[in-house]
Amino acid sequence: MIPELLSALPLTLGIMFVAMIVGFFLALIATVFRVRRIPVISQCVDLYVSYARSVPVVLQLFVAFYGLPLVAEQFGFSDFVTANIAAMIGLSLYHGGYLSEVMRPAFLAVENGQHDAADSMGYSFRQKMLRIVGPQAVHYALPGYGNAIIYLIHNVALVMYIGAADVMATAHLIMERDYNQYQFGTYLVLAVLYSLLCGVAWLIIRFFEQRHAKYSSKTAARVKFTSV
Repeated sequence: MIPELLSALPLTLGIMFVAMIVGFFLALIATVFRVRRIPVISQCVDLYVSYARSVPVVLQLFVAFYGLPLVAEQFGFSDFVTANIAAMIGLSLYHGGYLSEVMRPAFLAVENGQHDAADSMGYSFRQKMLRIVGPQAVHYALPGYGNAIIYLIHNVALVMYIGAADVMATAHLIMERDYNQYQFGTYLVLAVLYSLLCGVAWLIIRFFEQRHAKYSSKTAARVKFTSV
């Protein structure tokens, strides 16, 4: 049983990492548009974030699984959207929208004086984000980002409903093959597996929180001194 579950783990990790990376960049782009309030574009991004946060994740996966093939057919790629691809895209869109609501408050949490100091020194928006506001916003965003990663790990288990053969789907196949004789043991192994994944994610985020706290305080002090 355990070897079979572990054989499906690479797919679970692959879906998780793709959603994590793509979702991060989607969230970054969405946050920039929402903070700068660009007409029309910002409103469209707000709708996307509202969709990602309001619609149940399993329903978002169904929309991706049944809707993306219809879009792909228009470009001649009818066989491109498999269950795995739909799972990656669906979870990426969900994670990006959810994470945007972590990044935007973190940006707004930075003192206005830091923004004013950057503007007074003639920094562009990009320079201000990379050199002053961004490093401090990371400090505020890390706890929420850690929660977003854990929620993503939990929601990867839902991809079985669109036919992706992840560890959860493999567990159900094992139980069906064995006539549901080992339900408790199978679910217990899954619980341990997901707990380990979440534990590793928490330790990594915790490491960066502790390390970045000192860096953030030094950066803020340096900027304040420079602005004076």
